[in-house]
Amino acid sequence: MKKLAVLAAVAAVMSTNVQAFDVEAKFNQTCSACHTMAVAGAPKAFDKAAWEPRLAKGMDTLVTSVTNGLNAMPPRGLCMDCTADQYKALITYMATPK
Repeated sequence: MKKLAVLAAVAAVMSTNVQAFDVEAKFNQTCSACHTMAVAGAPKAFDKAAWEPRLAKGMDTLVTSVTNGLNAMPPRGLCMDCTADQYKALITYMATPK
């Protein structure tokens, strides 16, 4: 019985770690390819002026643009496993000056 309890505790901890979203790591893995240098019209990451007109459209509109693709950005960008909430976190991260 103790082994079962320990295994359950380990599984719970592991599933929590899997569900954690590291926005900086995901940005570096997926978004930075275009947003670091503003490739093909992508708004440059951490550039407040580049993001202001886009943010004015509303977060839901931006998430829809990412999900469906816009101009040179393919549908879902390069993050095929991101959720809408994760896209919101990535947009917020990129739109915030460092």
